[in-house]
Amino acid sequence: MARDRAQALLIDFDGVLRRWDPAPMIAVEVKYGLKPASLLETSMSWDIYRPAMAGEITDAEWMKLVADRLPIDNAAEAVAEWQTYRGEPDPDALAFIRSVRAAGRKVGLATNATDRLRADLEALALTDEVDVVISSWEIKVHKPAPEYFERACQLIGEQPKHVLFVDDDDRVVRGARSAGLSAYRWSGPQHVDYLRKALDLPA
Repeated sequence: MARDRAQALLIDFDGVLRRWDPAPMIAVEVKYGLKPASLLETSMSWDIYRPAMAGEITDAEWMKLVADRLPIDNAAEAVAEWQTYRGEPDPDALAFIRSVRAAGRKVGLATNATDRLRADLEALALTDEVDVVISSWEIKVHKPAPEYFERACQLIGEQPKHVLFVDDDDRVVRGARSAGLSAYRWSGPQHVDYLRKALDLPA
């Protein structure tokens, strides 16, 4: 039996629609005498990262926890400067999203995020580029929990079997498939034609 074609797209933010240049972040670390990538590694420590994206603490509270773990006196200042760079839209992912919406399909941003997400979308001029935003901080459950995908499909108004999910994290992609969605790992624009076919759009 042929698989149902996807009618809507859910797409991840970091690593897909938003990309990060490591240079400005490393420059801050070097300036404050920290090892390159130490701020990122500290912020991603699971015991403080998970509550930040699960809606249990604010972004500001998360960053204070990061600062508390740094081996320097002016840690809060370093973290604040590190946070000023907010990444940039990936032009290939953005072009894909625009083409999907132009063809009449809904697009949802489906991301693990903090309460800073809406401000970031505004700053990067991305707020109006999607139909709905599904933020783990707002719905209080994060990918790859089944409940996250269930809520995401409700918010975009389609059954899981009619939703294509795109993420750069294999574990999350597997979670989406387990929840009944079609899911594909993003590694760049080379597979856009395949994704368009999955949405039953012309190549």
